[in-house]
Amino acid sequence: MSKKQGAGRAAGGDRRSGPDPVVTQRPPTTVRAAGAVTALEGAVAVIVAVVLAIREAAGHQEAFISGYGTAAWFGIIGGGVLIGGIALLTGRRWGRAIAVVAQILLLPVAYALLTDSNQPWFGVPLAIAALAVLVLIFSPASTRWLVGEYSADDTSAPEAKPRRRR
Repeated sequence: MSKKQGAGRAAGGDRRSGPDPVVTQRPPTTVRAAGAVTALEGAVAVIVAVVLAIREAAGHQEAFISGYGTAAWFGIIGGGVLIGGIALLTGRRWGRAIAVVAQILLLPVAYALLTDSNQPWFGVPLAIAALAVLVLIFSPASTRWLVGEYSADDTSAPEAKPRRRR
């Protein structure tokens, strides 16, 4: 391999392979819908962080929580969830992991809002949103889209036989 070919591989991959199917393949509607709901959840958390920081700066103090600390937690976690939702909207597969973890963590929160906190007006929509995202993320169309990244390599070598485990 010449230096020029090696530099091309290091800079962005093999030029002979053509367009990247991972980038050009549009995500299904189920993935985009899950991404929209996840991005909305992240945006709400970031807004809560801003409100908490403004309240703390205005002099409102709680005896049992730190306004700035809670705002930082909501901002960091909410920002990550927002980025994961945007990633799903734009067709990046890594956003799926963030969305799934966020929904799994939100289900106990929704349960606590429904039972111990007696706030069903917050708990019911949160539970519905979390369950809806999980259903959308694990739907057949979504899983086919996710597997598409790995099956593209398998189609290039049709003569290869699956290995048997001994």
